[in-house]
Amino acid sequence: MERNYPINRFRLNGYKSFNMKPYRIQSIRQLHELLSLPKPKHPLISVIDFSEIKCFSEPELESVTYNFYCIALKKNFKGQMTYGQQHYDFDDGTMTFFAPNQVVTTAIRDDWALEGFWLVIHPDFIQGFSLSKDIRQFGYFSYALSEALHLSEEEEQTITLLLADIIRESRLNDHFSQPIIIKQVELLLNYCDRYYHRQFLTRKQAGNDYLSHFEQLLEDYFSSQKTVGKEIPSVTYFADKLHLSANYLSDMLRNSTGQSAQQHIQQKLIDKAKALLSSTELSVGEIAYIIGFEYPQSFSKLFKNKTNKTPKEFRALYN
Repeated sequence: MERNYPINRFRLNGYKSFNMKPYRIQSIRQLHELLSLPKPKHPLISVIDFSEIKCFSEPELESVTYNFYCIALKKNFKGQMTYGQQHYDFDDGTMTFFAPNQVVTTAIRDDWALEGFWLVIHPDFIQGFSLSKDIRQFGYFSYALSEALHLSEEEEQTITLLLADIIRESRLNDHFSQPIIIKQVELLLNYCDRYYHRQFLTRKQAGNDYLSHFEQLLEDYFSSQKTVGKEIPSVTYFADKLHLSANYLSDMLRNSTGQSAQQHIQQKLIDKAKALLSSTELSVGEIAYIIGFEYPQSFSKLFKNKTNKTPKEFRALYN
């Protein structure tokens, strides 16, 4: 009996959803079998045509995790794409990126008619090449599903042509194919990196909304007593409150302000420390404890790194 399962990974509000342990897909060949596709030409890389996949209502693959990289270009998305509170005209092509072992969940929709391509690459295929290390530098592999890359028509055409080149080369599968395909994948990833930076810029209004909200969260946190005796809040703490991934928040802030989310948090820590040093007689150790440092030495090191002065030297300026 054929086993066709839905591998579309958009969460669709209002459709049937299940709560199950993620189904692990170990190999690209196993993925082809689950999709009732012919055996892949190469065991470590494949480009799947979404139009050849039928979506059914079986729940078993509603939540999955892959042992390989997944790069998907999806077209004919039914619905309005939004970013923040804004709507944008990037619905023609949407890209998602998943690294190995990430859990991907979808709600099932029987009438889904998705088009596009799905590039899957096993880490062993790029082992020994610079891409095996460089691929970790592309932050979008850790972005959340709601932070997908939305392409313009021209960008979609570029990505489609690159995927077509990879398809043609993978069919040859000779001695030259692997290094050529890896160069093609590197080119595709670099284009996607460019397009993500474009997305940050073109969606500046939504980005400014997030920036304002982030700054307000920082102000509220450090002006309250939440810091006393507690660890310094992580980027993830604030990203969760903004419903963003930590990497996406940092990249967005870096593009709009030149500083990462971690740098913003550290600057707010320093600002509060300066206020306490200049207006109270609390010891350096007490101030470190108030703003979330377990050890005064760690606080003093950060303060010196950010201000070129020790806390005591800074305090002396006000005595």
